[in-house]
Amino acid sequence: MRKKGLYAVLLGLVILGFLQVSNASAQDKTPVTDDQINEVARQLYCPVCENISLDVCPTQACAQWRDLIREKLEAGWTTEQIKAYFAAQYGDRVLPEPPKRGMNWLVYILPPAMIIGGAFLLGWIIKGLRAPQSAAAATESSTVEKDSYLTRVEEELKKRKG
Repeated sequence: MRKKGLYAVLLGLVILGFLQVSNASAQDKTPVTDDQINEVARQLYCPVCENISLDVCPTQACAQWRDLIREKLEAGWTTEQIKAYFAAQYGDRVLPEPPKRGMNWLVYILPPAMIIGGAFLLGWIIKGLRAPQSAAAATESSTVEKDSYLTRVEEELKKRKG
């Protein structure tokens, strides 16, 4: 009998503790400000209007989205959770930058790769332009050698004839 009474008292204390915690957390909630909503909305883009962030978009849909952001913030959601929610609902186009997954990696890898490849191509072209100049100089020196050889041959021929 004593154990049942002890369990009942402990259960009652636990229930009272939960009630106190829920009352305290309900009283501690501060209202969500417009600045907090705009902080999140600034990180999302309107899917209807092109390149306009959600905090300044004048459409009715965006006003409803800002109300939804307010509700999510009041429910205790973080900025990242809200962004993930909107991306899941409306696609990655509402995010300021594409997430780093799947084919989106090309957005991050391709531009630097193209710059490096372009630099190598430019170096190769410049090196190719320099090579014919040195080949032309070698050709000129061999032409000069041939000219002097031809001049000597012609002189020898003139000596023999005359």
